[in-house]
Amino acid sequence: MAEIEYVRGDATAPHGKGVKILAHVCNDLGGWGKGFVLGLSRRWPEPEAAYRRWHRERARNDFGLGAVQFVRVGPYLWVANMIGQRGMRRGSKGVPVRYEAIDTALGSLAAKAAEAGASVHMPRIGCGLAGGRWSRVEPLIERRLTARGISVTVYDHAG
Repeated sequence: MAEIEYVRGDATAPHGKGVKILAHVCNDLGGWGKGFVLGLSRRWPEPEAAYRRWHRERARNDFGLGAVQFVRVGPYLWVANMIGQRGMRRGSKGVPVRYEAIDTALGSLAAKAAEAGASVHMPRIGCGLAGGRWSRVEPLIERRLTARGISVTVYDHAG
């Protein structure tokens, strides 16, 4: 079993050699404009454009909680847009994070990483604007990814 490696740095500049998948959590409303996605969009236009198209065409595709969209941004680098939060605001229904959806998405991510021989890189998914707790997300990553021998690096932004 692999272990999660924690590093200080920018997840949009993943470390290491070989094929890498940069995973992050998106909402189910088609909104892209706050948090980690700003850094992604500064580096590559493709993940945002693909996510917006995926949402726009949702009547004809799998867009929804638990779904994952893989967007190639380089010869050895993919971005995984994972739908893991319902809405964008904290309110009477609590925080937007949906752990079950993140778990489902991580299952798809594991299959893609295994098939591509890729390592997985991410910020503390679901714990920023989505309002989740890392103590709930980390065991999902361990069960879905590291237990399968997939190398995972989690980036804590230096600053």
